[in-house]
Amino acid sequence: MPYLFSYGTLQLESVQFATFGRALRGEADAAPGYRRETVEITDADVIRKSGAATHPIVVASANPADRVAGTVFQITEAELSAADAYEVSDYRRVSVRLQSGREAWVYVRASDAGQDGA
Repeated sequence: MPYLFSYGTLQLESVQFATFGRALRGEADAAPGYRRETVEITDADVIRKSGAATHPIVVASANPADRVAGTVFQITEAELSAADAYEVSDYRRVSVRLQSGREAWVYVRASDAGQDGA
């Protein structure tokens, strides 16, 4: 079963129920080498589910001391597909080694998805 690291709206129980049909149980973790920014969301369904038009987004950082706090969840492949459907085109899913040592999927800024470390 894959791990999914969330630093934003996928941590909200209301978004989890709307996206996965259940509440997820996770553990605190962090994504080293990233920093948080924000992105304006225009997708009405995502805004309805999250309750906000401004969402966090992470970008690769040149500063190795940077890290983004969040929650890591163990989910099913079907739930990973549901998370992909929830995220808008500003995001791309990449594999990242978390502070805990786990490999997890993380949604990063789409323009960073091809860079080393992202």
